[in-house]
Amino acid sequence: MREGRILRVQMQAEADNRTTPEQIIQLPLRNVQGGMVPLSEVATARWILELPKLDRYNGVPAMKIAGSPAPGRSSGEALAAMEEVAAKLPPGFGFEWSGTSSEERLSGIQAPLLFALSVVAIFLCLAALYESWSVPVAVILVVPIGIFGALLAVHLRGLPNDVYFKVGLIVIIGLAAKNAILIIQFARTLQDKGTDLIEATVEACRLRFRPILMTSIAFVLGVLPLAISTGAGANGRHAIGTGVMGGMIAATVLAIFLVPVFYVVIRRIFPGRGRLQGEEVGRD
Repeated sequence: MREGRILRVQMQAEADNRTTPEQIIQLPLRNVQGGMVPLSEVATARWILELPKLDRYNGVPAMKIAGSPAPGRSSGEALAAMEEVAAKLPPGFGFEWSGTSSEERLSGIQAPLLFALSVVAIFLCLAALYESWSVPVAVILVVPIGIFGALLAVHLRGLPNDVYFKVGLIVIIGLAAKNAILIIQFARTLQDKGTDLIEATVEACRLRFRPILMTSIAFVLGVLPLAISTGAGANGRHAIGTGVMGGMIAATVLAIFLVPVFYVVIRRIFPGRGRLQGEEVGRD
């Protein structure tokens, strides 16, 4: 292997010319002057006990080591343990990840950036929806609640923090924001009509309580088969289903009580400007 590419080198000869070591060393080779000389001029043949295959990585002799995490441990923890052991190798030895392990290391470094971009994208969409830079903050504040629920669910079930769970976290960011939007949208609409901030928030909670519960229960039941599935690939489905279920339950149960508080606090700190009289509320 060289520079991440596998180079295959095959030496072929007629069967009658490679049956015995004596025949092999008589194979002709081209020397530096361009002439043909037998292999016996530069090499000798002898029997030794050696590996059946020689592995090379980037042109350097290498040995391939494969492993898997113990039950209850994540693949990231297994990679860290192997790196800790490899760091104790004598001088002159090194190690590199390849295949899926290399991809996992690379994706793990990019995960925080991906989460940050997801939150920024939601914030910008909400800023355009509400025509405000402060109101979306009340929505974004509910995201940590959903993430906490997902982490708690996965921890209680003993599942690893793998790439499947990270995919579920991105889903939770959108679902948690969705529940907050259902409340804040109505509260903002009522407030634009002239209703007091507290009264508008309480009325929005009363009006949207049933829709939030209905959509949340339907979604939880929808991902339940992933959390209890069996068969090939079940571990990946368990990580996604359990994380999304836990995050959705937390974002529903806790958000009903905390989102109104977030909205009231943000609107008290940043009152903003009311919409013009006669402007259609549906154009929020």
